[in-house]
Amino acid sequence: MLIRGLVTAALVAGAAVAVPGVASADNPPKVTKGPCQYTETPEDPAARPVGLPRDPRHTPNRGTVKVELPTSQGRIGLTLDRAKAPCTVQSFLHLAEHRFYDLTTCHRLTAYPTLKVLQCGDPKGNGEGGPGYKYKDELPTDLPPWPGDTTGTRKLYARGLLAMANAGPATNGSQFFLVYGDSRLLANYTVFGSVDTAGLATLDKVAAAGIVPTAEDPAPVDGTPVKTTKILRVRVAC
Repeated sequence: MLIRGLVTAALVAGAAVAVPGVASADNPPKVTKGPCQYTETPEDPAARPVGLPRDPRHTPNRGTVKVELPTSQGRIGLTLDRAKAPCTVQSFLHLAEHRFYDLTTCHRLTAYPTLKVLQCGDPKGNGEGGPGYKYKDELPTDLPPWPGDTTGTRKLYARGLLAMANAGPATNGSQFFLVYGDSRLLANYTVFGSVDTAGLATLDKVAAAGIVPTAEDPAPVDGTPVKTTKILRVRVAC
């Protein structure tokens, strides 16, 4: 499961306790009134101050938006597709326009044979930060099956796709991943755009440098990139 840092989350059940800043029956989280229903997460506050996105009655669902991610390793150009994921595109643009992503570091690189992505979008830089809200999935229905898969469940997230990381159903926030090599995943991750040719060259450079070794794992396939990839100032081109 791709979540904050591409690891599996454990949910611990316990008694409800009233805690300041955490939603309760007397203090429910704020929810926008439009179709996207962006929902505050007081239990997981924003890593940087940012409000809920606009949520108009008719979410823009046509056309594309160009976004530039200048990084310390080179530029990455994105094309966001409103038709594929209108609520996701709206949230991403909201965060970009409020400088949420500026000077953040892409914190995780994976180099498994069937999972090759760079994950970004956390101001904390450790996979634990988000925007202080969550929203629904807009899952892809047109992904081809992974070659050789007979179950029909494993899909091909092809090189160049842009998708959201999550911690389970309807938990999209700010973290996203850039696919630099064909990857095998369940269709549980919202695809909302693509990476341009220059961006793929930047990703290839980061991937080629590998992952920082640790005492426990001298040749990791999942962890901090050797080449620090800092997003500088995001620009919404059009």
